[in-house]
Parts: sequence; structure tokens; C-alpha cells
Amino acid sequence: MFAGEVTLPLAANDDSPAVRHRLLLCAPEYFAVDYVINPWMAGHVHDTDPARATSQWQALQAQLAAHAEVDLLAPAPGLPDLVFTANAGLVQGNTFVPSRFRHAERRGEEPLCIDWFRRAGYRIRPLPEPLHFEGAGDALFDRGQRRLLWMGHGHRSDAAVAPELERMLDVDVVPLRLVDARFYHLDTCFCPLRDGRLLYYPAAFDEIAQSRIASRIPAHMRIAVEEADALAFACNAVDLDDAIVLNRASPALRQALAAWGYRTVETPLDEFLKSGGAAKCLTLRLDE
Repeated sequence: MFAGEVTLPLAANDDSPAVRHRLLLCAPEYFAVDYVINPWMAGHVHDTDPARATSQWQALQAQLAAHAEVDLLAPAPGLPDLVFTANAGLVQGNTFVPSRFRHAERRGEEPLCIDWFRRAGYRIRPLPEPLHFEGAGDALFDRGQRRLLWMGHGHRSDAAVAPELERMLDVDVVPLRLVDARFYHLDTCFCPLRDGRLLYYPAAFDEIAQSRIASRIPAHMRIAVEEADALAFACNAVDLDDAIVLNRASPALRQALAAWGYRTVETPLDEFLKSGGAAKCLTLRLDE
């Protein structure tokens, strides 16, 4: 029901009208846990419910579509993780830096994502071999006024990618080492919010990374979540104006976000948690 081509809009340029938010999703027609490449997958091989995954994804899509233009990447058989579009690559304006996956199980996604962005009019800028990089799963733009990119490494992406992205995109890149295998991508434990604020789980990072975060974002602009919220992937959230869309948040976290003017939109994504992903993993921003 999800197969087939979609009309690809041209990438934004200086002459095109501004779009406030634009997101790329991929329907879960072939989503499954067919292998283990992160701790969340262990014990869930061949244990997903396709109907439940579809229902949850459609609910997420509806919530996002209320705040953003949603484009679709066509799903493909044999690529169960293609649904996690955040890992397709990194978008900055009309530039697309494609991912180069560490695990062989996901490398088949690379040409499909490159083809989508090429046909949509983006400039494709691959990283030099043999660097591993997993896109907007590990590279998140600060949402303040700074030209700053936060880059996670240690599990999936190589630290040596940071200077390459700095050169290619003309931004300051802050490398952050991830040390907890449950939080294998930066976007599982770190969510930049508007006005330079931050939602994150400090224990996912080494001491140097924690110091780098604290030196750039003052304490009153950071929400450090408890482990229970982190394990519910509360930091794997999509920030859309006054709404923040996520799997689940504790009452204390909802209250803290409300103090910053956010309306927390919870949409259950437990089927995707079996594969180690939630709202942000299922979403790639095209409006950076």
C-alpha cells in the first residue's frame, strides 16, 4: 500500500518561496527487525507487528503533517531500516551529504537515498573514503542563531568526519563522544531546541563531551532528562515551533518543556523502539 513513486519537489533555492518546516519520511512497508546491530534489537528479531508499526507510523505522520510539509521516500524490500530516514544523510540548504553506514546490513540504503536527493535537485557531496557517517542520526544543527553542528561519534560515525563537515559546510562542528551503546546515535540522547536550548541525557556522553556541551549551552538552557525518559526515547524528538513530537515523556519532563513554551505531543512508537528508533529517527529535516 506504500509502494510506488512520489512526486519529488525541487530543492529550495534563493528564488523559491520559504517553507517553514519540511520533513522526509519513509513508510514502514518493509520494516522489521531482521538482524542485530544495536542493543535494542537483541531479543526482537522477527518480533515486530507490521499492522501496529503501520498504525503508529501513520499517527506520527499525521502529527508531523499538522506542522510541516511531508515528503516521502519510497520503501524498498530487503531494507527494513530505510524507514529511519534521519540516517539517510545530512541536509544543509541545497546540499546533501549522504551517509556511509558502518554496518553492511544498511549499506543498501545508500544508493536509494542518493538517488532521491539527486532527482530532487540537491547537490550531492560525499565524504571521502573510508569514513563512516550516519547522517542526521549523528549530526544535528544547533537551533539557535549560531552556525553550529553537533556531531556524535564513538558507535556509528567516525570522529574524523567532524573536520570534513566543517570544511564542506562552513560550520563549526563540535564532536561529542557517545559512550553508552543503548544511545548509539546522537539523536537518541540529544535534541537541540529553538533559541539554542537543549534536551539531552548527559550520561550518554563522556566527560569531555559533557564539558563541551556545558561550555556552549548554559545550565538554564538545558534540560537533562532522567534515565527513564531517555530509555523511552524522549530525546528522540522533533521540534516544530511550539510543538515537540515524541514517543513518551514523564509528567516532570512535560512540565519542564511547558515552561519553555512547548506543547508535548506524545505518539506511541514502541514498535520502532524494538529497532532502536522513535520520532526523530523516523524523520529527516529538509529545512536546515
